This record gives sequence, structure tokens and C-alpha cells, in this order.
Amino acid sequence: MPELEAEIKDLIIQSLRLEDITPASIDAEAAIFGEGLGLDSIDALELGIAVQKKYGIKMSADAAENKLHFASVRNLARFVESRRAATERT
Repeated sequence: MPELEAEIKDLIIQSLRLEDITPASIDAEAAIFGEGLGLDSIDALELGIAVQKKYGIKMSADAAENKLHFASVRNLARFVESRRAATERT
């Protein structure tokens, strides 16, 4: 999953145009929003769309569930991986 985490870090930087941040400077376990990278709700929407487009997955309408998935790069990678596995089973 380290490769997927690296992809997601790149996706965050590219989709949100974070020019002063490198993938190496993003801790996979640190918060993406708030005190972590300092991203806000608009960034969350943009990142959600980017994740859906890149990985072809649907996001839940459940805000609490999405908050959990987007808590960190690691959580987001786990979510993407679980959706991929579910798609492969069907």
C-alpha cells in the first residue's frame, strides 16, 4: 500500500495545487484537514472529486463516514483499496 499512499499524496498536491508541499513532507498518518495540511471544506470537495475520477469509485453521502476515510492519507488509501477489492469481487 505504500505505492497507493504515494499516489494519493501526489493526487492531493496536484488536484489542490499545493506548490509548496512535497509528497515526502506529507505524513501518511497525519490529519489531511485542519491542523494537518491545513486544508478546508472546499479542498475536501475538490479532493473527493479527484479521488472519484482517478480511482473510479463512488463516495458515500454519509458525512461521518467520509470524514473517517479522509482523516489521513493512510485511511484514504485503505478506503480506495477496499473499494478496488469490492469492485474486483463483483
